[in-house]
Amino acid sequence: MRSWIRTALWLGAVLPAGAALAATENKIELQGTPRPLERPAVDNSDAAAPIQLASATTLRPVARTNVATAAEKALATAGETSGSAGFPAWIKEFQVRAQAQGISASTLRRAFEGVTYDPSVIKRDRNQSEFSKTIWEYLDSAASDSRVSNGSKALRDHQAKLQQIEKHYGVDKEIVVAVWGLESSYGTFRGDMDIIRSLATLAYDGRRGAFFEQQLIAALKILQAGDVDPRSMTGSWAGAMGHTQFMPTSYLDYAVDFTGDGKRDIWSDTPTDALASTAAYLKKFGWVTGQPWGVEVVLPRDFDFTLANRKIKKSPADWAKLGVRAINGQPVANHGDASILLPAGGKGAAFMIFKNFSVIERYNTADAYVIGVGHLSDRLKGGEKIKGSWPRGDRALTFSERKELQQRLTRAGFSTDGVDGRIGPNTVAAVRAYQSAKGLMPDGYASLTLLEKLR
Repeated sequence: MRSWIRTALWLGAVLPAGAALAATENKIELQGTPRPLERPAVDNSDAAAPIQLASATTLRPVARTNVATAAEKALATAGETSGSAGFPAWIKEFQVRAQAQGISASTLRRAFEGVTYDPSVIKRDRNQSEFSKTIWEYLDSAASDSRVSNGSKALRDHQAKLQQIEKHYGVDKEIVVAVWGLESSYGTFRGDMDIIRSLATLAYDGRRGAFFEQQLIAALKILQAGDVDPRSMTGSWAGAMGHTQFMPTSYLDYAVDFTGDGKRDIWSDTPTDALASTAAYLKKFGWVTGQPWGVEVVLPRDFDFTLANRKIKKSPADWAKLGVRAINGQPVANHGDASILLPAGGKGAAFMIFKNFSVIERYNTADAYVIGVGHLSDRLKGGEKIKGSWPRGDRALTFSERKELQQRLTRAGFSTDGVDGRIGPNTVAAVRAYQSAKGLMPDGYASLTLLEKLR
């Protein structure tokens, strides 16, 4: 589960720590993870970094922007200048709370030996870009030729174990490898930050103190169980660990010892436990064996765009009656009820998505991330690139523009149920209602053109 995503792309979220990409590839950061959504991203130049798709239809917010309040900026400044002064005292107070939750004194001594306040973590926590990447920019990186090539090699190198994992959990090995690719670039960028130091710094900082203290307690439980040594417990600056970037709480709940050596080792160069843990996680949340995450489709010219709604589900046969076909012109096979997803509105590629799309979302809620994992896995199976076009002339809205869009929609009588700069289901519904009222294509696409119409 990605590193903490990472710098923020916003398909409504940010992407995991990246897949194996050539050094020349652009880095898009996305934030999200099966674990807690608050997870940031790993800073790897090779990753399909998390993205923030402000212009996507279903942007479920996972990433955090860097538009800080005055109080947050003051907190950041205080943390950088004098934060370390009270850190030792905070650790002593924290250790009392930790012991009350079952952490032994010996574990605490080992964990905090030599641990100091890390101002670089606070700077990274505050440094979330306001600007977003579009979904097509993200997918260009997530399923690039080099990422596919490196993923194919990973499949060959770990073929035997991956086949065992697939047989045991019923989760496609290509899906598992795709998650691995987007989370850590196939193990290349697992993060080298001391997890105890990073989590303690973030918990002490206070902005999201309760969340990070919970993660710190979980990390200490992992150490106490003997799965890893304190200084070998490394990962992203926000606490995501290992090949597939589990947060500590998710590790406790879902990591598995697939090798049978008595440890759930997601940190070492051998990725078996991490890959099996990812499969176990997806299976736990309802992975349907043999079902695709989604299928690219072609919509008829007279398609009713109000039907492109995650809440509206139909069988592929019923969608076919409405003129929806697979990219090859044939009806989509019956894999169960499905919805139509237009991540870039009516002028972009269209997908028929199934239950497994929602399962991958448990790893990272960004549509861009889910499509990235799904499409990369399809490419690893020998599938083709996405055929549909994208509105590449568009740019993503900035955070301030997204807030302005919400404000103007609400003032016009199309409530977005809040102004937070996140283009989620409520904002998409408001956009669609506005479009319908104005005789525009009701695809829910939050574009700059739409914002300009509202101004």
